[in-house]
Amino acid sequence: MSKHLKRILITGGAGFLGSHLCQRMVDAGHDVICLDNFFTSQKSNIAHLLGKPNFELVRHDVTNPFMAEVDEIYNLACPASPVHYQYNAIKTVKTSVMGAINMLGLAKRTKAKIFQASTSEVYGDPEIHPQPESYRGCVNPIGLRACYDEGKRCAETLFFDYHRQNGVNIRVVRIFNTYGPHMHPYDGRVVSNFIIQAIQNQDITIYGDGSQTRSFCYVDDLINGFIKLMDAPDDVTGPINIGNPGEFTIKQLAEMVIELTGSSSKIINMPLPKDDPTQRKPVITQAQEKLGWEPKVDLREGLTKTIAYFKSINLDDYRKPTDHEVQ
Repeated sequence: MSKHLKRILITGGAGFLGSHLCQRMVDAGHDVICLDNFFTSQKSNIAHLLGKPNFELVRHDVTNPFMAEVDEIYNLACPASPVHYQYNAIKTVKTSVMGAINMLGLAKRTKAKIFQASTSEVYGDPEIHPQPESYRGCVNPIGLRACYDEGKRCAETLFFDYHRQNGVNIRVVRIFNTYGPHMHPYDGRVVSNFIIQAIQNQDITIYGDGSQTRSFCYVDDLINGFIKLMDAPDDVTGPINIGNPGEFTIKQLAEMVIELTGSSSKIINMPLPKDDPTQRKPVITQAQEKLGWEPKVDLREGLTKTIAYFKSINLDDYRKPTDHEVQ
């Protein structure tokens, strides 16, 4: 194998972000193993890759050990929407913590470089705005979101302990809200919720008064950040924020979706879920200075592409991963 071509393992590879990463790595000629248990992901996301000689799909749960000879590992496996990670909170913690332990053990054995998809949720409901990587967060460790927030925080701890104790070559990214094609239409996230409701002319449900803010990063920009971090010098371990610092209220997002879809949907307000962050916006100075990365796609352009994707799929081909309602 050429020194430029790598054996790459992507956990959660059939999910929203993982499928885009698999595509990029297959197109680059790398030998890709896509690992997924298909709890919240869709085979249709990667079906077109199945005939490629440099792509392999394995149904596997990262809470169990996995053995392969690899050069790089991208650990993306974990439900990322509150409606799904709250459905089985204990399994969510296991996926983050045991999944990290299993993948770090594999990286240690094979001397592979390993990437952790962490999250802006490690900042909790932040008391500092916007959020730099130095901020340690404000997280309720016994709340309904803790299975995800604290699971990801513990995974970061494990990554840095394996790095310090065993010399494992790590990369840790903190992902801020991301959207784009291949999102599951029933993943419970705000962008997909709003688009599905709008194209069906249903009421758009906003939790709270809609004044809470989020920063929305288009998936292509995010994947570029992933690859830049993985290819960075070994002393650039992270954690590094990857997200779009453009800040919008949830109400502004709903209004833009209605406009772009030409929908007759009305906005209605629902009770705010517990521990829902009021503000979320990344400081991306490290990404700019250490990776030469910043987002290129603005929200209006990205939403236009995402709406076109959702209009192109048959919603009857998708099932809700759970009937759980976010609390």
